[in-house]
Order: sequence, then structure tokens, then C-alpha cells
Amino acid sequence: MSNLTPREIVSELDKFIIGQSDAKRMVAIAMRNRWRRQQLPPELRDEIAPKNIIMMGPTGVGKTEIARRLAKLAGCPFFKVEATKFTEVGYVDVESMVRDLMEIGINLVRKEEMEKVKVKAEKHAEDALLDILLPSSKPKQPGMGFFNADEPAEQEVKPAADQSSTREKFRKMWREGKLDEREVEIEVTVQGGGVEIMSMPGMEDMGMQVNDMVSKMFPGKKKTRKVKIREAYDILIQQESDKLIDMDNVAELARERVEQGGILFLDEIDKIAGNQEGGGSANVSREGVQRDLLPVVEGCVVNTKYGMVKTDHILFISAGAFSYAKPSDLIPELQGRFPLRVELTSLDKDDFYRILTEPQNALTVQYKALLETEKLTIDFSREALEEVAFNAQKFNDETENIGARRLYTIMEKILSDLSFEAPDRSGDSIVIDKVYVQEQLQDVIEDRDLSRYIL
Repeated sequence: MSNLTPREIVSELDKFIIGQSDAKRMVAIAMRNRWRRQQLPPELRDEIAPKNIIMMGPTGVGKTEIARRLAKLAGCPFFKVEATKFTEVGYVDVESMVRDLMEIGINLVRKEEMEKVKVKAEKHAEDALLDILLPSSKPKQPGMGFFNADEPAEQEVKPAADQSSTREKFRKMWREGKLDEREVEIEVTVQGGGVEIMSMPGMEDMGMQVNDMVSKMFPGKKKTRKVKIREAYDILIQQESDKLIDMDNVAELARERVEQGGILFLDEIDKIAGNQEGGGSANVSREGVQRDLLPVVEGCVVNTKYGMVKTDHILFISAGAFSYAKPSDLIPELQGRFPLRVELTSLDKDDFYRILTEPQNALTVQYKALLETEKLTIDFSREALEEVAFNAQKFNDETENIGARRLYTIMEKILSDLSFEAPDRSGDSIVIDKVYVQEQLQDVIEDRDLSRYIL
């Protein structure tokens, strides 16, 4: 778990998310509290519950991005689920989000373990590749074979030396990249087809569990594939890594990381609050979902294929626009499980300009890199970006406020012609200025009805 201070966490989040300082401070404190809890003696550590958070604010202001970046920063298993998913007709398994989080934890730890054995796996894969290229040079274990005792050792000395010399020549050629384009036959494991389960809506998880059980009963078959040596090497690294990794240990580490550091992000939680437009039956359905969520958020034990997972110390971050409902419309028991609440502010043109220029993954950086692949160099003047920010706020005010997502639609509209013509304009260098932006947006600016459809 990351031991960054709250100030360092906020500083890291600032690289990707503009504004929303209150929300950043709150999640930074929540993450630091998890580190502090790990430093306590076990008898007190188990008594400290995570401080779950509700983030309120319109769409596109950074609620999901804050949670996602936070999880990536801390190296924690993170899973996002829409609360409205649990309002579907039929049986809905709320505990499925914990199982999904566990799968993510397994993949996260497995990737880390593979990195640890990478050097050894590469060495074994290289030897296995040479065994395929030169089957006769495969080292033989002494004393193996029925007739070894009667065969004179001298007869095998010279051939063995020749084979070793040839093997080293091939190893040298392989390392120099001279064999990459050759084809070899390699044996791979193909998973069994399993059984197709026809499940009702909401029971997909049960079908997946049955498929997983059947696949364990009928292990995968071996199949020979013809591939280029470079691809064969990658396949062999994967196979050798699997042999070197102890999956029982991976499952144990992943379970501990999920239980102590996992983050579940419940989006659109305002859609399951009771006081919304609609009939009484809809409110009853939404309240039922809240009551199903309650034991998971409060702390229970969920059965997964990797063992039992406790949710007592998983951090739950929920988010919603809360335009028609408010947090107090949630059932009291669920409200009590989310003690921290923060409101995210709407974005204005100054925020949009900063979003276009400051983050490491700014849209301008992305579009420059995309068109650079076609040898087309583009740059944006300050006035052009200010015009984009001004129009983003204008369209959000006049139509639906979709926050920073409005920048995607505007930038795509501005650069659509250049994106189409890029292969034919290789080598060109273009500066996008304010006039160019106005020309590209002229039709949607003048026609308000058209702007509702396009932007």
C-alpha cells in the first residue's frame, strides 16, 4: 500500500485532474488513514472501519477519474460498478462486485509476481526455444535411459560438443534477431469449451461460476501452432512464468490486498435514492437495492472461487449528480455507512482551458500524438484553446451540462477534417488558431437546434 502523504497524493492527482481540491483532500485523507491503520496493533486495527465517501456533482467534473487515479496511485484493486445495474428485472447478485474486485486483485498480484520472475522465465524460455529449434541438442540427464550403462561414454563426447557448439551459435543468432522471422511449431494449451449456460437477466455470475467449475473438471487440451519465433518466445515466457508462480500464494496475497486496500466505486448511486420522479413501485425497487447493498458496505463475507473475502475494510466511494434526489433520500442505514460527503463544483471556461493545457494526458497532447503517427504536426495557439473553452461553457449552459466531456465533442468536431486528410498531408505542420476554431464550429454555433444534435 502506498505511503504517500495527503499532500503528495493531492499533488499526484493534480497532474491529471483540474480543480476539485475539496474532493482530492478528502480522498487523500481516506487513503492515508488506511496506511495509518496498518501501523496499529492488530487488536485496534480491526476496530477501525473505513470512512466511506459520497461525491456529489454533475457529470463530467471528475468524480470517477479521482477514484480511478487514486486506486492506480496506491496500487490497489479497483472496480467501478453502476448502482443502476442492480435495479434490473430479475435476480441481481450484489455480491458479484466483490467477486469482480477479487478477480482484479488476482490479476494485479499475478502481474507483479510475473515481473519478479521475469529474468528467470526469459532464460527458461530461451532454452525451451533452442530445444524446439535443435531437438537433438536438448541436454540429457546422466543415468537416464535403460541402455546408458552399457554405452561407452567416449562415443558421446564429440557429438555432445558439436551439439553444444551449434546450440550456442543458434543462441547468438537468436539474440541478434536473425531468427525472428522464422516459423516454428509450438505446443500451446487450449482451454476446454465449457458448457453454455442459458441464464436469466441478473444471473450471469451463476453461469460464469458453473463454466469455471466445468473448466476445472475438464482441463485444457494441447494444440500445436505454427508461429514466428518472436511470437513463440513470448508464448514460452508466459508458460514458464506460469510454472514459476505459485497461484495459491497469489490468491492469498490478492485476498489480503482486496480486504485491506480494495476500492469499490458505486456510480449513479443517486438513481437508487427514493425521492425521484416515478411511481411508488419504482421507489420500492430502489429501496430494495439499497437494502441489498447495505450488508456488503457494512461488512460481510462473500464467497469467491478464491476463497472467502471479507468486505469490512474495503473502501466504498459512491458518486452521483443528486439533481433530483439528495443523500438524505437514501435509507438511514446506508447513509450511516457513508459518513464523508463532498460536493464537486461545476466547471467554467477557465477550468476547461486548464484541462486542455495542464494535465499530462490533456486532449491536446493526445490529438498531437495521434496525428504525429501520420507525420502531420499540429499545434494549438493560446487563443484557439481559449475559444474552445469558451464554447464548451457556452454549450454546457445552453444545452445539457456534461462537464469536461463537452471538450471531446468540440475537439473532435474541430479536428475531423484534419483527421480525415492526415494520410494525404504527411510532412505538413499546422497551427490551429482562433479563426480556424470559429470556422469549424460556425454551423453549430449559428444553428442552436443543430448544436443540440452534434455537440
